[in-house]
Amino acid sequence: MTHPVTAPAPARRTDGPLLRWYLSYGSFTVPQAAAPIAFALIALPLTGDAASGAAMMTVMTLAQVVGAVPVTRIGQRFDRIRFLRTLIGLRTLALAAIAVLAGIGAPFELVVAAAAAAGVVNGAAFGHLRAVLNHLVPAGRLPRALGITATLNEVVFAAAPVLASVLGALSPQAAAWAMVVLGVGPVLLLPQVHEGCSVDGETSRTAKLQVTPMIAVWLLCAASSSAAIAAIEIGAVSMAVDFGLEPSWGVLFPLALCLTSITGGIWVSVRNAMPRRRTVLAWLMVMALGVLSVMAGHSVAATLVGALLVGLVLAPLATYYQLVLDRLVVPEQRAEVFALLRTANALGIITSSALISLASLTATFSVVLALMSMAILVIGCVFAAARLHARRLRRERGRTEDAPRRERIDVH
Repeated sequence: MTHPVTAPAPARRTDGPLLRWYLSYGSFTVPQAAAPIAFALIALPLTGDAASGAAMMTVMTLAQVVGAVPVTRIGQRFDRIRFLRTLIGLRTLALAAIAVLAGIGAPFELVVAAAAAAGVVNGAAFGHLRAVLNHLVPAGRLPRALGITATLNEVVFAAAPVLASVLGALSPQAAAWAMVVLGVGPVLLLPQVHEGCSVDGETSRTAKLQVTPMIAVWLLCAASSSAAIAAIEIGAVSMAVDFGLEPSWGVLFPLALCLTSITGGIWVSVRNAMPRRRTVLAWLMVMALGVLSVMAGHSVAATLVGALLVGLVLAPLATYYQLVLDRLVVPEQRAEVFALLRTANALGIITSSALISLASLTATFSVVLALMSMAILVIGCVFAAARLHARRLRRERGRTEDAPRRERIDVH
C-alpha cells in the first residue's frame, strides 16, 4: 500500500539535484570559454597588444596543470561540496581581481598573476565537480548524463565568446565581470551529496591515485584529441588568412567543429550506452582523418570537412574517456583522475598553441597527427591484447567444463 506514495519520491530527489548539477557545470565552464576573448580585450589597453591576452591564457593554463593534482588531494580530507564551493569562490575572487586591476590600469604583471591564481584551482575544481555526478545518476544513466554534459559544454564554448565580444565592445571590464558573475554559479547551485570524508589513514592511502599504464594510455588519447581540437580553433584565423580570406572568416572552422560536436553530444545522450572497443578505435581514426584533411587540404572546403570530422567524434570520445577512467579507479580516486583528465586536455591545448606560435600550421598539424597516430596504435594494441586474452579465457573455461563430461564418458 505504501508503493504508490513513495515511488515518485526518488525521481524528484534525483532529477532536481541533477538539473542543478547541469546548471553548475554550464556556469563553471563560462570563464574558460570566454577567457580568450575577454583576456585579449583586457590586455589591449594595458599593453597595446591584444596578443598579450594569449600570455594570460598560457599562464592560467600552466597554473591549472601545476595545481590540479596537489589541490585535488587536499580536498580529499574535506566534504566534497564545501571544498568545491571554496575552490569556485577562490577562482571568482581571482577573476574579480583581474577586472579590478584592469579597471584601475594596474601593471600587466599583476593581472597575469591574478590569471594564474584563477587557474591553479581550476583543474581540481573540475575533478571534484565531475566526481559529484557519480552520486547523482546511476551507472546505467551515466553515458546519457555525460552526453548532455558534452553538448552543454559545446553550447557554452560557442556562446560565451560571443557574449564576451558583445560586452567587450562596451567595456573590457564588462567582459571580465561577466566571467565573475556567471562563473560563481556553482557556489549557489551545487546540490548537496552525502558521502563520507576520507580522514582515516587507510582510506587516505587508498585515495592517492597511482597512474597505471591503462590510465596513462587514455590520458594520452585525451591529450591528443585536445591538441587536435585546439589546433583548429587556435589556428582558425591563420588558416583563413592563408586562404586569402578576411581574418573574421576564421570563425567558420571552429563553428563547423562546434556544430557537429553538439550533434555528437545529442547522439551520445540518446544512445546512452558504453560503445564497443572497435567503435572507439574508429572514432579516433575519424578524428585523425579530420586532422589530415585540415593539414593537407588546399581549399576552404577540405578544411571545413576536416573540422566537421573532428567535431563529429569530439563528444563521443570525451564521454568515453570519462566513462573508462571512471571504471579504472575506486570512488575515492575519481576527483583526482578527472583532474588529471583536465590536465591532459590542458597539455594538448598548450602543445598546439605553442607550436602555432613557434612554427607553421603545417608543422603543428603534423605533430598533432603524429600524436593521434601514436594513440591509435597504442589503443589498437591494447584492444587486440584484451581480445586475445578473452579468447584464451573462454578456451580455458571450455576445457574446464568439458573435463567432467569426458570423465563420465570414460566411466561408462
